[in-house]
Amino acid sequence: MEGTDTIRCIEKTDQEYPEKIKNYPSMPEKIYVKGSLPSPDLPSVAVVGARMCSPYGRLQAFRYAKELSMAGVQIISGMALGIDSEGHKGALEGKMPTFAVLGNGVDICYPAGNRRLYERILWENGGIISEYPPGFTARKWCFPARNRLISALCDAVLVVEAKENSGSLITAGFALEQGKMVFAIPGSVDDTLSMGCHKLIYDGAGIAYKPEIILEELGIRPGKEAKTEEKNNLGLASDLNMVYSCLDLRPKNKDYIMRKTGFSLPQISNCLVELMLMGLVRESGRHYYVRMK
Repeated sequence: MEGTDTIRCIEKTDQEYPEKIKNYPSMPEKIYVKGSLPSPDLPSVAVVGARMCSPYGRLQAFRYAKELSMAGVQIISGMALGIDSEGHKGALEGKMPTFAVLGNGVDICYPAGNRRLYERILWENGGIISEYPPGFTARKWCFPARNRLISALCDAVLVVEAKENSGSLITAGFALEQGKMVFAIPGSVDDTLSMGCHKLIYDGAGIAYKPEIILEELGIRPGKEAKTEEKNNLGLASDLNMVYSCLDLRPKNKDYIMRKTGFSLPQISNCLVELMLMGLVRESGRHYYVRMK
């Protein structure tokens, strides 16, 4: 399949170049695609984590990706062994296309042991994506660079299992800089494979204790929206009220508020500053906000 499938080179000026990534700095001038690109009309979540993961991590990556996929979410990952692979497999089981962003040319299946997964992604209407040309073999420095593209293509990042200095935290860092939602699955407090996830949660990432948490944040299953009505009694201006109504006790970032309200980023920033000065909102982590009342 590798040698026969069409590989498309899509330049930044082309209509097919993903709109979602165009405005971020350091995005590639061209990308290479085998198969499809993620649909811009559907939500996307990156599922990332340790290569040398535990059975618990494998199970959760597969389970979360499957449930997200069944709800119509596209799963993006890096096709590495461990958590990445389980994320792709769970997505395929949920019957939605999944997309692998590689640190080498799209004509090369890396790691080689994932040949069946590589082919299944393509057979089931997914895609293999890279900023590196065909024939380019992976170098160590390619993977952190690849991670910024994974985060840019998604709406949220889910870190399933990660050591304290894991490459998955690089993906989460890029996501935060890009204004994306970041979630982490908690584990045992003395498990080194969960230290990275716990650090993210401490820094303000969402605690993904069940898949529905992520779906709620994507607006797929609105959970407790009725409770926001009581906030109309605070006498806030309409724009402040709309921003305030997007928030609850779980940290939300500006990208989430922008999708909910349709406001521009400067308008959201101004509203958040006003709400913080009024004591109604606080910043719980870098670029994440929660209600105080």
